[in-house]
Amino acid sequence: MNYRHIFFDLDHTIWDFDKNAEETLHELYHHYGLKELGLHSADQFIETYTAHNHRLWAEYHVGKISKDYLREMRFKQTFLDLGVHPDVIPTAFEDDYVRLGPTKLNLFPGAHETLEYLKAKYTLHLISNGFRESTEMKVSRTNLAQYFDNVIISEVVGVNKPDKAIFEHALNLASATKQESVMIGDSIEADIMGALNFGMDAIYFNPAGLDKPEVVKVEIRSLGELMGML
Repeated sequence: MNYRHIFFDLDHTIWDFDKNAEETLHELYHHYGLKELGLHSADQFIETYTAHNHRLWAEYHVGKISKDYLREMRFKQTFLDLGVHPDVIPTAFEDDYVRLGPTKLNLFPGAHETLEYLKAKYTLHLISNGFRESTEMKVSRTNLAQYFDNVIISEVVGVNKPDKAIFEHALNLASATKQESVMIGDSIEADIMGALNFGMDAIYFNPAGLDKPEVVKVEIRSLGELMGML
């Protein structure tokens, strides 16, 4: 593998989205007194939200819904599913989540060690489908910026992974070719199939050991595996 450039996804690959979301939602559960609205379990609220959020992000990746729709519906649908009357759904809940969530610092194990190792051998870049404000805050607060020459954010570029245009933009920005580049990410649709359909190699980050399609040839269960592979 004669790579010179490595492109990483951020959420669910380096930045532990679910763990950080769980911390944030526990805080907001108590701050908003959701138990008094009939939500007797923070864990049930988080589980319901996570299912909706993953579904909506999958639709956002492929352009089926807008950022505004995603932000409007992920908590609204969660509250409604759990029996909260629309008139008492906390209107500022989404804004507080977006403000607080990106301040969380949980990364996947071995993130800094692996990136430091790779930085000495390759040129590293990020390609994120996240929103600009939150992505920039996550990268800054977790000291990840030091590793990456370019941070490409779909909201800024105007297209999301898996669109070939964002990969083309990223390679042009890096002065890289497909043959010397590899994408690493957790989303089969956005990261892996996006890169493969573009003609670029990909490594599937699969810490949960989920089933993968036959076309996905290379996977890792932990970031540290990259130090033995690259």
